[in-house]
Amino acid sequence: MPIGVVGIGAHVPPTIVTNDDIARWADVTPQWVGERTGIEERRYAPDGTATSDLAVPAAHQALAAVPEAAARLRALVVGTCTPDSPQPSTAAVVQDRLGLGPVPAFDLNAVCSGFLYSMVVAERLLAGDRDGGYALVVGADMFSRIMNRRDRRTVSLFGDGAGAVLLGEVPEGYGLLASRLATHGEFREYVGVAAGGTRIPLDDRAVAAGDHLFRMDGRAVRDYAMDELPKLLEQTLGDCGMGVGDIDRFVFHQPNTRMLEALAERLGAPLDRFAMTAPHLGNTAAASVPLTLHAAHTERPFQRGERILLASIGGGMTVGAAVLVWY
Repeated sequence: MPIGVVGIGAHVPPTIVTNDDIARWADVTPQWVGERTGIEERRYAPDGTATSDLAVPAAHQALAAVPEAAARLRALVVGTCTPDSPQPSTAAVVQDRLGLGPVPAFDLNAVCSGFLYSMVVAERLLAGDRDGGYALVVGADMFSRIMNRRDRRTVSLFGDGAGAVLLGEVPEGYGLLASRLATHGEFREYVGVAAGGTRIPLDDRAVAAGDHLFRMDGRAVRDYAMDELPKLLEQTLGDCGMGVGDIDRFVFHQPNTRMLEALAERLGAPLDRFAMTAPHLGNTAAASVPLTLHAAHTERPFQRGERILLASIGGGMTVGAAVLVWY
């Protein structure tokens, strides 16, 4: 049986960070932020919050769609690049707090592509299950903790949040019809946090140099996205005999509003078919695809048979795409 989305959840923290806040931190004007990014506000988690604190309520909401799913869960995958701690995995924390049994639980880091990578992995795990099991996939990140608030190029973009989907069997003709993932490690320097691993220890020298904070070459990332993502989308759509014109709604990672507008133009797709959370949530990294899926379904519920194109770009550099027929 095909595997599809049978439950969705979302959670964002309460504190709203406006463009006025960004302007004070980064010595720019609110107008500069809005015009450049198309983002008006984003959410930051309060001090003392961990990534798992955002992930758990989103996961609870997704699980609630199918009450028996928790007892028949085959995998829990958390896509994140801002885990609670280097080890153990954030997924282990989420598993415990959800009260799940000894289901395999692990993190997957593909930066902003983390959710889509996690969903494809979970779908493959379920494909071999003969007992009608489920998989819980969470995308959660807290970039507020790794922001250099003086760097106007990055602090203007990112916010915190979590989204989740419950995957399960659906009838033939529905669910995930095709997916593709790709990594181009030769471009890994475009996005990253240098310190905190085995290459650069998180010591006083690294902190003084700002190597513990997020950095991004925005122009290079945009060029990568505009080159690689359309190619991957064409291949993924071709795998199931579709073209851009066959897609009812586009649920993409939300790097910023302006890049989404450029991608829509590049693909020749109507902008009104693109779900948007970037204007009021910013770039929520691995959380952005499930948060945007949830927002689109809340605003105008998906109808059975709707064809949805999911896509992401992330550090690494990574790209991912999937065609989902809603059930």
